[in-house]
Amino acid sequence: MNPDDPLLKILACPLDKGPLHLLTLGDDEAPNSVAEPSAGEALYNPRLRRRYPIVDGIPQLLPSSGEQVTEDEHEELLKRMVP
Repeated sequence: MNPDDPLLKILACPLDKGPLHLLTLGDDEAPNSVAEPSAGEALYNPRLRRRYPIVDGIPQLLPSSGEQVTEDEHEELLKRMVP
């Protein structure tokens, strides 16, 4: 998924119905980050601190698909969000 994909404008968090932000997870990721999605991309809700994986180009937006991130991860993800 690319940052200017029109789909990003209509996707919403399944829990609070707010906007989601695209994260691109590069090779500079810490190898011991257990909670990182394997797909390399994710959608992030900074309000609830939940990350939803994108698997094979398809956002996984079921409430059970999202994962809670820690405070440290949240700070890192805020830096990595695509504007």
